[in-house]
Amino acid sequence: MDANLSRLHRILATAIGTMTADQLTRHPQGKWSPAEILEHLNLSYTGTIKGLERCLQSGTTSASSDRGRMRWQRLIVIQVGYFPPGRKSPQRVLPRGTPAEQVKAEILQNVSRMDSVIHECETRFGRRQSLADHPVLGPLNASEWRKFHLVHGKHHAKQILRLKQQP
Repeated sequence: MDANLSRLHRILATAIGTMTADQLTRHPQGKWSPAEILEHLNLSYTGTIKGLERCLQSGTTSASSDRGRMRWQRLIVIQVGYFPPGRKSPQRVLPRGTPAEQVKAEILQNVSRMDSVIHECETRFGRRQSLADHPVLGPLNASEWRKFHLVHGKHHAKQILRLKQQP
């Protein structure tokens, strides 16, 4: 497994490893529960998997050619490793109510699955080739997809750990 996604796997496994069903579903008013955060992350992983699988099936990438337009957003997240708080999630990755135990069981498997698909795209299309567009960061290559998911996952793992500590 790629180093960034291996690190993501460890971070998530540590954050959720001993969480009870009660801890997974408890949350302050108006905030997501750890289960909802995990579902959000899992939807982002399955979205990346599906998008990249479509590229493999079609034999071509789906990325736009304009890498300059969202350059600053990419720089902050991918290069600096900072995920700005308070941004609204795209509709397609909002939690839908998947049972907490199901999400907990699936998420680490999907990190591994995503690693395989990204690797396959990188092998087929090249290291520098943009593979698909992220809705906020624009076209990303394999390395950038991995780093985005690590930074995004770390951001949310911190939230999960804070919620885990609350009575």
